[in-house]
Amino acid sequence: MNKLLPFLCLPLMLTSCGRQYKIEGLSSINRLDGKMLFVKTLRQDGGWTVVDSAEIIHGMFTMKGKVDTVLFASLFMNDDNIMPLVVENGNIKVSIAYDGVKAGGTPMNDALYGFIEKKNGFDLKIEELESKEARMMLDGVDLKEIYEEINREGEILTKASREHVKKFISDNYETILGPNVFVMLCNSLPYPVLTPQIDDILKDAPYTFKSHRLVKEFTAKARENMQLVEEHQRMEQTSTGIRR
Repeated sequence: MNKLLPFLCLPLMLTSCGRQYKIEGLSSINRLDGKMLFVKTLRQDGGWTVVDSAEIIHGMFTMKGKVDTVLFASLFMNDDNIMPLVVENGNIKVSIAYDGVKAGGTPMNDALYGFIEKKNGFDLKIEELESKEARMMLDGVDLKEIYEEINREGEILTKASREHVKKFISDNYETILGPNVFVMLCNSLPYPVLTPQIDDILKDAPYTFKSHRLVKEFTAKARENMQLVEEHQRMEQTSTGIRR
């Protein structure tokens, strides 16, 4: 499954004119036949609302209905959140396969999964550096040379990945995608904290983005955690000074 997918999706909505959506899905995983899929959006109280559902039959499933708002949703299989999905006007194509999941066919789904695919490409190249390091060691390359080369390539890839994330979010500060991808990024952290990458995204963000409910919740909790860490460090320094 895609690495960016274990995350909290939020239902930021934009008004529209009661247009139609159709979700057509294909699954190449035979054991999923007979499984139920649910499109859900997250409510403000933290619960999930079911928008639509369908059964996978012979590797295919279909959902359709009216969409009065554009919804950022999640596709669930039973209680498992398997992928993000934008419910919007048009024909949405969903693919579920062993090597990952994908949605497309509509503007926002195309943009979202284009972003995810490129981000995962950076992640894969960073992971492959470990294998490259092992090969270089087996080839007898000097350890200092290995360290310098792996570090240099790692820094280049990490910088490119972060720039890709920031550009996508900043390009979508005012759309449904910006806050959601920001939350995806935040939920990849072990706990809420203001990393340099997140600070960089927030410093240029407009008020509408910063004031979004879940963005505000994350930043408030992250600042609280940062204060706790700083207080703990001060106490440790004081304790060390007393012992000396």
